Amino acid sequence: MLALSAEGLLPKVDYAVFADTGWEPAAVYEHLDRLETEIAAPAGIPVLRVSAGNIREDALDPNHRFASMPLYILNQDGKPGMTRRQCTGEYKIKPIKKKVRELLGYPHPRRVPKDVFAEQWVGISTDEFHRAKDADVRYMRNRHPLIDLSWSRGDCVRYLTSLGLANTPKSSCLGCPFHGNAQWRHIRDTSPEEWRDVVAFDAAIRKGNARANATGNQLLGQAFLHRSRVPLDEAPIDHVTAAERAADPGGPADADELEHGVADGCSPWACRAEADTPVRDGFGLAC
Repeated sequence: MLALSAEGLLPKVDYAVFADTGWEPAAVYEHLDRLETEIAAPAGIPVLRVSAGNIREDALDPNHRFASMPLYILNQDGKPGMTRRQCTGEYKIKPIKKKVRELLGYPHPRRVPKDVFAEQWVGISTDEFHRAKDADVRYMRNRHPLIDLSWSRGDCVRYLTSLGLANTPKSSCLGCPFHGNAQWRHIRDTSPEEWRDVVAFDAAIRKGNARANATGNQLLGQAFLHRSRVPLDEAPIDHVTAAERAADPGGPADADELEHGVADGCSPWACRAEADTPVRDGFGLAC
């Protein structure tokens, strides 16, 4: 959408906003720098980077409140579970809303008048049209230009390729539990330093986040980044196991997610809400 706006194929936007969780792959930051330099700056479009902190550091800091990631849980009775997903709201949506209020001239706690609002573009294509929804606050009104253009994910890829941006990386936390096997393999095979980072984080959160443990709300089970619920450096990321397929209630429709991850990822206003990531089989109060 930024490129379409910069080229005049869509109206010129006032700003482009990137919500930084502090733990994106290096390739994402490099790509963002390139977008800012080659696409946004020549068109006079400021790129604003907003943040609510570093999600990795916060999870391991006993003195910091942590909004939980959707970790895979192995309960004490051997049954699988999953922690509630709060990270997208805390580390992406909240800082974007804060910046929008500032840009409108009504930072919190000032009340935004009813007739003051920002039009916000959300990059949902026709493949995910069912995820298009209105904002939950009056001072933001969502618009979905890619759907208006009837563009699919394939159309977006072809357009980016024409601009020399065919290698656009997927934006998501380096250690996002929604990664599929292909994404885990890519980290392992192309970036040893980042692989060591996610393996270390996976081991560090085995008993839940540090804040919960420090306050006595220990996880009644074990937490993992990979859905196989084994340590990441031992997980079967080179293939989808029969056990993983059998454990996946979605059946064949979800088989692709095992390999390639959740299609919508953690994009603000396009992610699977907390209600779509239920807490299963009471496993304690880690989050």
